[in-house]
Amino acid sequence: MGPFDRFNDRAKRVLALAQDEAFRGLKHTYIGPEHLLLGLLREGDGVPARVLTSLGVDARRARARVEGIVGRGQSAEPPSEIVLDPRTRMVIDLANEEAKGRGDTRTESAHLALGLAREGDAVVRQVLESFGVSLDKVREEVLAALDKRSSGRSDDA
Repeated sequence: MGPFDRFNDRAKRVLALAQDEAFRGLKHTYIGPEHLLLGLLREGDGVPARVLTSLGVDARRARARVEGIVGRGQSAEPPSEIVLDPRTRMVIDLANEEAKGRGDTRTESAHLALGLAREGDAVVRQVLESFGVSLDKVREEVLAALDKRSSGRSDDA
């Protein structure tokens, strides 16, 4: 079973948005945790986007901060296949672990946010801290939102 096989549609969309941020937006040849953060923000409707927005994290300013930290790449053409940074692979593994640990059959965008918080990437931490938000706070708020979610399974995370 591949790492994306358990992803629901929203989690797949976050990954596609992260790829867009990396390749088209920042001209990077890899997808790093910082791109996943931007994908979670851009997705807009899931638990992570709502949590991050409620904590004062702005997608446009976050993108500018990511660019300020890691710079803009030189790639004119996107790579022919998705190249995941090892830290991103770890986030995905942790997200799948979070889903299994909660008894969820699918990995949702909320699990990606939990995996991102657990992985603790320095760039993601710097971006969030520039908004006065810690990785622990993101994790706490995402878990609270999941716990409040109705007992009926929905695909909104």
